[in-house]
Amino acid sequence: MSDFFEKVKGQVDPFKKLLSYIPGFKGYVERQSRRDADKILRDTVALRFEELWKRSSALQVELGNNRMYDFIDDMEKASTAMRTFIDRISKAARGYSGLFDAVQINEKELEAIYQFDLAFFELGDEISRALDNVEATLKDMEGLPAAIRNLTSIARKALETFDRRSEVVTGSGQ
Repeated sequence: MSDFFEKVKGQVDPFKKLLSYIPGFKGYVERQSRRDADKILRDTVALRFEELWKRSSALQVELGNNRMYDFIDDMEKASTAMRTFIDRISKAARGYSGLFDAVQINEKELEAIYQFDLAFFELGDEISRALDNVEATLKDMEGLPAAIRNLTSIARKALETFDRRSEVVTGSGQ
């Protein structure tokens, strides 16, 4: 995550660089850069999960084409959890608090936010593997129900992780 922050921080226009020499303004610029980095990161996560959601939707179509109607609703639960996660993460307000906001993010909270952000990428990898497993079990159907339950569980975990991250950002989980 620090790479995102440094990239955004490095792209500060000359006017902001000049104003960063004004006492107190530097902190504002850094907070704004963190907000920009947060938005870039969340957009990246949303795009990754959008790809996973499309894979999940394609698997639902394949289940229908193969007349495996009993499993379509179960796959829909996983797809719905992923879609909800995508909507929440992409539409959330820009992260971290502003200069005059009631909630201020300290370094400890910022570290926690970065841990949640890392978890989103790891959960994306888990969902990808779970989708691979669903695809593999379509052939023999032996473990298909368990594979779909696992996928749904991981997708819901992404939602729970986002909710916990939001509590840190808003200060409501304290």
